Amino acid sequence: MSVKIHNLKPIVAATLLTVTFSLPAMGENALPDDLLGALKQSEPVEARKLADEIVLRWAQSGSPAMDLLLKRGQDAADRGDFNQALGHLTALTDHAPDFAEGWHMRASVYFRTDELGLALHDLEQTLRLNPNHFPALYGFGVIMEQLGKPDLAYKAYQLALAIHPHYEEAQEAMKRLQVQVEGRDL
Repeated sequence: MSVKIHNLKPIVAATLLTVTFSLPAMGENALPDDLLGALKQSEPVEARKLADEIVLRWAQSGSPAMDLLLKRGQDAADRGDFNQALGHLTALTDHAPDFAEGWHMRASVYFRTDELGLALHDLEQTLRLNPNHFPALYGFGVIMEQLGKPDLAYKAYQLALAIHPHYEEAQEAMKRLQVQVEGRDL
């Protein structure tokens, strides 16, 4: 995948870094039954189920029309029709700007189309609305790795793991970057 760094405006990157890394690892818990707390304390098998439940609840906007836009955007992205996906997801973020999952889904599509600056912007919006969004933190880490910023990627993965300690992709990413970021013991 080629990186379109020209889309990553320095002010957007600086703002994202400031906002992302100044957010608390555990913000207000908008989920019933303290699912995030249970996720943090769970064993790996249970953690996968809880994480799926959390992500499923985050995908519910409370509006059937907005949920339909999210579904249509996801379906179009799954088919590889990124223009259509962006159309649906942009309508979603325009009409429901406080719905974090709309921003996250659009960030995913921007990432898949190599629009990393736009993906970072939407991840910033996601994390502003939901600082506990561990998939958005992971996505931020992936982009930072692609941009050659392993220290920032490592920090993003750490933040994701503080929320979801059994997040396998983040664990693997941290292992991959550990020597590069922390160095080797002599």
